[in-house]
Amino acid sequence: MLYKYFSILLLVSLLTSVVGCRAYSPPAESSNSLSSKPAPITHSPPQTPLIRKFQEASLSTPAKKDEPKGNLTLRQAAALALLKNPTLAAFSQEIRVQEARVLQAGLLPNPRLSVQGSNLGNATLKGPDGASTTVQLSQLILLGGKIAKRIKAAQLTQDLAGWDYETKRVNVLTQVAQSFIAVLSAQRRLALVQQLVSLAQQVATTVSKRVQAGKISPVEETKAQVALSSVHIQLTRAERNLTTARKQLAATWGSTTPHFQQAAGQMGDVASLPSLEQLTQLISQNPDLARWTTEIAQRQAFIHLEKSKAIPDITVNFGGTEYANTGDYALLAGISIPLMLFDRNQGSILAAERQLTKAEEARRAAQVQVATALSTAYQRLAAAHAEATILKTQILPGAQNAFDAVNKGFRLGKFAFLSVLDAQRTLFDSKSQYLRALTDYHQAAAEVERLIGEPLETARAKGE
Repeated sequence: MLYKYFSILLLVSLLTSVVGCRAYSPPAESSNSLSSKPAPITHSPPQTPLIRKFQEASLSTPAKKDEPKGNLTLRQAAALALLKNPTLAAFSQEIRVQEARVLQAGLLPNPRLSVQGSNLGNATLKGPDGASTTVQLSQLILLGGKIAKRIKAAQLTQDLAGWDYETKRVNVLTQVAQSFIAVLSAQRRLALVQQLVSLAQQVATTVSKRVQAGKISPVEETKAQVALSSVHIQLTRAERNLTTARKQLAATWGSTTPHFQQAAGQMGDVASLPSLEQLTQLISQNPDLARWTTEIAQRQAFIHLEKSKAIPDITVNFGGTEYANTGDYALLAGISIPLMLFDRNQGSILAAERQLTKAEEARRAAQVQVATALSTAYQRLAAAHAEATILKTQILPGAQNAFDAVNKGFRLGKFAFLSVLDAQRTLFDSKSQYLRALTDYHQAAAEVERLIGEPLETARAKGE
């Protein structure tokens, strides 16, 4: 008769397995389960306006997975970094990890099958006291909505991983923008130093002709050659700085050797700035702050989950016993429930509540930190804006006019060579200072855009 018990228990096991499978259906897998390519992320991470700007812009041009061999635009550099940055690839795996944990959170406990033999091999005991075999199936039934609360907490953790991924993407885009600006600046400085070399060469040639004509002392020719050698040193330094900047830009998409010929872009005029108060109103878009809404909800979900664990679960048992001597059998059924006398999960509930308080305090600290960082970046941006404006409108025109006048007067014998060197140095320093101010302006603008989560021109349009 024991086969009847096995048939009944097998039927119950199948029903339980079906219910457990329906509790959470895993996503369909590809037919090639051994493929080394990772599956696409099924849960879309949140996006800030800054991310959407680059993605919408990239849709208007064909996607290229390889680095261009010629000119490289900022849009192409950003697309390459979003596609190939190794740090982003690692963060995307974390989202897949959380997807798997959501799957695990929805599964039911497995049933238990036990088989026990009593008094086996003991021929002296007869009747009910003789040999017997017991087959029993037990199933833990979770109460208090534990599975639903587990799924909710896992889903919020997955959303939080999405925000962390978004934060990293914004950081990578900021790094790309600042590295691209550094390359543009290094290219312009190299061109500026090359112009200075040409000017120094012209001055040295003019001085040499005047020395040969006996109009000035040979000492002036020595000074001109020293100045020319000094400029050549600056040229070498500018070339090396450009090489370093190119490698730093290529590193954002995981390359150690840049293949692009040059960065294509303009470090144009500085634009008007929105007020700090207008920008401060936008910091809620910063993923470092936006993530805390999800973080607080996750902490609250963990509190609900820990409180549900204080509700005892029941275990249902069903089976039968067959007595070998008499052939009789008996059905067994039972239920067990823990008595929550001592451990009612008080410690875990209290810890979860403390974690919620900690998250709320951390959110306030993050708000202060981001606001302070925005204020600091804005001051750098405003200072660079003012410096670049003054240099372009007042200093550069004066320095250029002074150099042209002194250079022309030197050829006519009206000025000494030291006056030419001084005017040349003033013009070069002014151009270098203007380039540095433009670089600082665009670098600070990229940092401000990271902190407010959207482009500056969009923020400027909102304030108009």
